Amino acid sequence: MVCWDINESRMSATEKKQMKKLGSKRSGKPTIFSKIVNKSIPADIIYEDELNYIFSDGNFLFQLLRHLLLTAKKVAEQENLSNGYRLVINDGPDGAQSVHHLHIHVMGGRQMNWPPG
Repeated sequence: MVCWDINESRMSATEKKQMKKLGSKRSGKPTIFSKIVNKSIPADIIYEDELNYIFSDGNFLFQLLRHLLLTAKKVAEQENLSNGYRLVINDGPDGAQSVHHLHIHVMGGRQMNWPPG
C-alpha cells in the first residue's frame, strides 16, 4: 500500500485556506503521518516534494506493483519508447480482461488518443 500525506508545514497561507475550505481537519496532535513527514520516525520514502510525501507501508502487494511498474519502465526503455508510453491493467469483463492474472500492457510507438477505448 502507498500512503500519501500533505506536508502542511510547506504550504502557503493561501493553500492552507483552500485546504480548510475542502474540509481538512487537523487536531494539532502529532499523527503517524506527521511523524513520518518530520522524520521523527523512519519510513521508506518513495517520493517527496514541497507538498507531498509518498511512502510504503511495506505491504507485499505494494512491492509487487512497484516491481511491475519498474519492470514496465525498463521494457519501455528497451523498446526505445522515448516519446512516451501508456501502461494498462485490464480488470473484469468490462475492462476486457482475457488473461486472469495481474499483468501490465506497455503500449507505445504511436500517438495515443484520449479517452482510451
